[in-house]
Amino acid sequence: MTAQCRGRVHLCGSVPLESAEEVFRAVSETLGKYLTRLPDGETGERAGGIGWQASRFLHHPDLEVVPDEPDEEGERRSPKVRPRAGVDPATVRFGRIGYADAARESWRVFGWLREEGVIPDGCRFQVNLPTPLAPIAAYVAEGQAGLEPAYEAAVMGELAEISAIVPHDSLAFQWDAAVELAMLEGAYPGWFDDPAEDEIVRRLLRIGAFVPEDVPLGYHLCHWDARHEQFVAPADTSRLVAVANRLGDDLAHSLDWIHLPVPQDRDDDGYFSPLVALRRRPETQLYLGLVHLDDGLEGARRRISAAKAVGDFGIAAECGLGRRPAEQVPDLLRLHAEVADAL
Repeated sequence: MTAQCRGRVHLCGSVPLESAEEVFRAVSETLGKYLTRLPDGETGERAGGIGWQASRFLHHPDLEVVPDEPDEEGERRSPKVRPRAGVDPATVRFGRIGYADAARESWRVFGWLREEGVIPDGCRFQVNLPTPLAPIAAYVAEGQAGLEPAYEAAVMGELAEISAIVPHDSLAFQWDAAVELAMLEGAYPGWFDDPAEDEIVRRLLRIGAFVPEDVPLGYHLCHWDARHEQFVAPADTSRLVAVANRLGDDLAHSLDWIHLPVPQDRDDDGYFSPLVALRRRPETQLYLGLVHLDDGLEGARRRISAAKAVGDFGIAAECGLGRRPAEQVPDLLRLHAEVADAL
């Protein structure tokens, strides 16, 4: 059984404008009638994805920076940390990590813009959070298994605070899973005892269960890194489908939407054919990230045609828009509307 998509357009999260107010105004003007949820664009210090979390690790008193070594091309990798000698990772605490503070301010803006009629009634405030695994993978060189629970606890604390700030009938959460897909494709090392897919799905299920049951929840499965480059070019959608099906089968919370990426150069049956095996709950909206500015409406139409076997779906960009130049935002938003009208 496939679900009817109530909102034809989904925004993954980041939008390269100066402030949440700019994002809310620009998106509402062009896409307001297509959206059921509206993110704040992850502006300011959050504009680099998880990059703003680096300081929580590099300046933590219980952690020390590991001397970096050049990679195979002679470039220096981003610095990483490990627990200091004598520090039990189980005792490490991260405290406040900033997501609730950002959401509080963006929600204030969202609220008064909705009262003014800029944001349509019924549109929810979408809060995007990275999976706790992602910063651990990015910034911890040794002791990942010991530090991951501590950072996860900090993220869950932020989620709980956001849930107390924003009325639940106006809130939605999205978990952004990128490093997980890289691990599944063999492009990023893990620290797991069990098979990577089992470990990853277990984590995605666990963090999903922390979302209040009356708040909609979605997952953005991503193939992109912080430099707007693919970790690896996937052969097809089979790994995405495997993860999505396990979420649908076992998630204790409702699975209100799931976003799957579509590379620009894939409008072939080989990429889309595994989607036929996708199992969707009645409430689950599927969004395919097939909107690309470079080939515009015609390219999106080709990918829509190739994906028809999956049934009903909405559209989105392949990832967040945040790493693009700000001057491209108006064209990108208009393209989303044009593609939605072509469904």
